[in-house]
Amino acid sequence: MKKVVSQDVDQKYYESRRYRLRWWTLAVLSVSLVIIGLDNTILNVALPTIQTQLAATSSQLQWMVDAYVLVFASLLLTMGALGDRFGRKHTLQIGLVIFGISSLFAANSNSSTQLIISRAVMGIGGALIMPSTLSIITDVFPREERGKAIGIWTGMAAVGIATGPALGGWLLENFTWGSYFPFDIIGDVSSWGSVFLINVPIVIFALLAGLLIVPESRDPDPTRIDILGAALSITTLTTLVYAIIEAPSRGWTDSLVLTAFAGSIIIGAGFLVWEKHNPNPMLDLSFFHNPRFSAGVGAITMAFFVLFGMIFITSQYLQFVHGYSALQAGIRIMPFALGMMVGAANSYRLVARFGTNRVAAMGLTILALMSASLSLWGADTPYWIIGISIVIMSFGVSNTMAPSTDAVMGAVPLAKAGVGSAMNDTTRQVGGAFGVAILGSILNTIYTSNMAESVKGLPPEAAGPAQDSVGAAVNIATRIGGPQGEALANAARDSFVGGMHTAFLLAAGVALLAAVLVYRFMPAKHLGGKDHAGGD
Repeated sequence: MKKVVSQDVDQKYYESRRYRLRWWTLAVLSVSLVIIGLDNTILNVALPTIQTQLAATSSQLQWMVDAYVLVFASLLLTMGALGDRFGRKHTLQIGLVIFGISSLFAANSNSSTQLIISRAVMGIGGALIMPSTLSIITDVFPREERGKAIGIWTGMAAVGIATGPALGGWLLENFTWGSYFPFDIIGDVSSWGSVFLINVPIVIFALLAGLLIVPESRDPDPTRIDILGAALSITTLTTLVYAIIEAPSRGWTDSLVLTAFAGSIIIGAGFLVWEKHNPNPMLDLSFFHNPRFSAGVGAITMAFFVLFGMIFITSQYLQFVHGYSALQAGIRIMPFALGMMVGAANSYRLVARFGTNRVAAMGLTILALMSASLSLWGADTPYWIIGISIVIMSFGVSNTMAPSTDAVMGAVPLAKAGVGSAMNDTTRQVGGAFGVAILGSILNTIYTSNMAESVKGLPPEAAGPAQDSVGAAVNIATRIGGPQGEALANAARDSFVGGMHTAFLLAAGVALLAAVLVYRFMPAKHLGGKDHAGGD
């Protein structure tokens, strides 16, 4: 009897509008996701212009980037839980509205403080958008198509990340958006404001298309809101991400950094104890008993650790060592999107044949081997080698991310897809933040040490900046000119490359260890379980 009922339910689903429009739904959700990827990288190329026009300090520049990351990462888990309860489509729509309006205010900012606040509000919108997209995909696609859909979703996320620097550079060079809009709310926006205004037409399209196409879904049996769990989760992630952000500049042994790390551990422990004993937890810790969930979360964390650190270092390498402009460097990073799209869109075929653990471990192994090969790059490495390396590395990343994301989402009940999606997204952000902080710190420490002798002949006002930053050293060398300037620039480039080598070797070790653990502990197929999203 149960089998007959199940078949009847399945037949109704396959005849429903939700099923017929599922690929159009994926297209709308992918567009919604692109702005999240764009915003992660497009701002970086505009920072020098913003610094000049807003007279921003280096600390203010850092928080223009970090305010978004801090709020976004801290709210993901809570926003995913709210989407499960109140409706994922509603959550997505509200997030798009918040993101679009705050982008307008960011573009019109006339002070650093206003821009930082606008960026923080954009983080709220992003935290509502990202988990909603993945949880809706999990709801509308049947098990046999979900791996392919998640692969496409993963590839589109990469498109935003990879095209951000190039698009930002092009906008800075070609547009003053205020002359293109008749509305007073936009006003006379300078060129850097265009990197935020580009979000507005994307948001409008995603909103209108989403209203017509994207179906609503929610937990059919919602429990009481876990207010204390949400507060503990937000506080834990806020203190953790803050510590990661501040550690490279203040030092990993700074008292504030250590206090923030300790606070995140203590509060996080309190969150786990509360969730374990709460009859209606925001995050059901039993999810981690499923090795596909826990191994998938670990694989995603380590992949993003390496990925974000690699992009962070490679961007500087292309600009300061090879001498490319921000736009030229952004264009040369774009092949990353090619490898991601090809790998993510086809990984489900490999999973069907070889199993999730083998495909994810293969992706991490490729990531490890390519990270190790990047340690062979020098100051004169031709771009064709760099470009091919980026494509192969991104192919490895995609074959880790897409299968691992599918494993995580398949290990949670459909009713809790928002929480599962938020957990997946949170690990990405935390892993990426750690990658930038740790690999960047290793690079900077070695660079500073290697430059100690080269800056001894410089005046103090030039020696300090040149020893702290390869960008500052190259600029100072240009002003000095002659043999002395050339010697300083060469020393700075060689010192940067030396630090880069060590950072990439560490990244390779992390990826290789993750590959071994994933292969060993992640089941190849879904373990089964009541009301779960299903497996491979």
